[in-house]
Amino acid sequence: MPKAKYDYIYKDLKEKIETEVYLYQELLPSENTLVKAYDCSRNTVRRALLELTSDGYVQPMHGKGVRNIFRPVEQTAFTVGGIESFQESAERNGQMPSTKVLQFSEVTADYKIAKKTGFPQGAVLYYIQRLRYLNGEPLILDHNYFLKEMTDGLTEEIATCSIYDFLENTKNLTISTSKRTLTVEKVTQIDETYLKLKDYNCMAVISNQTFDDNGIQFEYTQSRHRPDYFRFQDIATRKKL
Repeated sequence: MPKAKYDYIYKDLKEKIETEVYLYQELLPSENTLVKAYDCSRNTVRRALLELTSDGYVQPMHGKGVRNIFRPVEQTAFTVGGIESFQESAERNGQMPSTKVLQFSEVTADYKIAKKTGFPQGAVLYYIQRLRYLNGEPLILDHNYFLKEMTDGLTEEIATCSIYDFLENTKNLTISTSKRTLTVEKVTQIDETYLKLKDYNCMAVISNQTFDDNGIQFEYTQSRHRPDYFRFQDIATRKKL
C-alpha cells in the first residue's frame, strides 16, 4: 500500500475535522464515498481512518460508520500514547515552534548517567540542552541523550530543527517504542534561568527512553514543562475482562 496515498487521505480528513468541515459528533462520509472521492482502495481508506482513530479524532461504530470525536484543547497538548516530535506536536496544535540549542556536546556515560538514562557505562552519547518555544514563549527545557553509534552525524543545526526527521529520513532509523515516566519535580537553577516560572516552584517532567524496531535504546530525554502550560492527553479504551 503506497504510504503517500493513505497519508494524504489521513491529513486531508484530519484538516477537515480540525476546521469543522466535519462537525463534532457528525458521521464522516461512508467508506464507499471516501473510496470514490479519493480514487483509492478500501484498504487505503481504512488505513487512514485507523490512524485518525489512534490519534483520537474519530471513533468507528460497527454498522453505523465513523464518528468525529475531536475537540480542540485550549492549551498545548502533547500525546502520551503516541511518539511525536516537538515540531509535530506544535503543528497538530496550530502553534508556531522554535528551538534554541543551549548546549551540544559528546559525553561518555559514567555510572550516574548510565543509571539515569539506561545506557550502558562507557557508551558515547550526544548530550543536548534545548529550550523550546511556542509562539515565542519559552515553555519546555529538554535534556537529550542520544547514542552516538546510532545517531552519528547529528549536529547542533539539526538539533535546532528536528532530530527525529534526521533520524528517520537521513539515518533510516525506525523509531518504534517509548517508555515514559511523568513526575512533578522541584524547580532547578537552569529552569529558573530560561523559563518564565512566575511563582511556580515545581515542574512537570516527562522522562523518555526510546527504542528502535530492534529494541535498541537510542535516546533518553527529560522534558521539563512549565506547569501553567502543561497538558498531556491520551486515548484510552476499556477492555472487557
